[in-house]
Amino acid sequence: MQPSMDAIAAARFLVDRFGPDVEAVAELGGGDWSRAFAFRLRGRDLVARFGRYVEDFVKDRKAMAFARPELPVPAVLEIGEAPGGYFAISARSFGTFLEELDEPGWRRLMPELLRALDVLRTLEAPGRGVDWASEGDDAPVGWRQWLLASVEDRGGERVGGWRARLRQAPEAEQVFVSGERALRSLLAACPDVRHVIHRDLLNRNVLVAGDASRLEAVYDWGCSLAGDFLYEVAWFTFWAQWYPALEAIDFRSAVRAHYETIGLTVENFDERLACYELQIGLEHIAYATFTDRQADRDAVAGRTRQVLQHLPGVTPPSAGSAPSPPR
Repeated sequence: MQPSMDAIAAARFLVDRFGPDVEAVAELGGGDWSRAFAFRLRGRDLVARFGRYVEDFVKDRKAMAFARPELPVPAVLEIGEAPGGYFAISARSFGTFLEELDEPGWRRLMPELLRALDVLRTLEAPGRGVDWASEGDDAPVGWRQWLLASVEDRGGERVGGWRARLRQAPEAEQVFVSGERALRSLLAACPDVRHVIHRDLLNRNVLVAGDASRLEAVYDWGCSLAGDFLYEVAWFTFWAQWYPALEAIDFRSAVRAHYETIGLTVENFDERLACYELQIGLEHIAYATFTDRQADRDAVAGRTRQVLQHLPGVTPPSAGSAPSPPR
């Protein structure tokens, strides 16, 4: 999980690496897989991240190829070994995190955000399989295959061993079983395509500037895959109730109106979106179980139950407690 690196240890490492010109080292925060620290080096604002999985940082560097005016991707300047794992040095960007916008801010940003999603949809994903950064012999995996595999407990991987723990939470497990069955029933509607998808746009990974009028930076591409562009839409619609300002703008309707405006026909829109919302819910039930975050597990299970309730012919398990933010 998260590496044990504090600001003092980070400053010591950075000074050893880059010399006495390093200054103003300050922790920016972090998730389960890395910690980030701001610092200045010879007048330049930079970010140092420390984590146990170098492939995440390599993916960030490869994602620089996706950068466009509509899709700003910070430059990764260096990757190397650090105590307990690896480090990456990137150019620092400034702004407000996307999920911290108020409702007027979301409405101002929507045209820019939709353009960025359009860019992702039109990018040619590198590589051959769903994991566009993988170069191994087993890299080619179809999108539908990945959707199924993503909700399996596979021993030996980064997140593994959660299925037995989930059995200790019968209500959440019932939602998981019903959700997995419904996901399988929706697979036929999902095309095997290879659009670039970020898969983590609401987790302090997008900075907004200019009074919420433009995207300043899209980073942390460790979860990125090649798949159906509608997955990105599902990311916003699934998590919207955790962010009242996002929920208020009705992201789903805004996207459909945008597609009509640009003349984009999206077949099986509702079925694909439901399938991806289910995958997001199931994956995060599994992840919250793995990390032993019971409140998060139950909240996500509640949200997944809501998705099931809107599927024709599906009887979801009875509700326990309603989902409660934050994520």
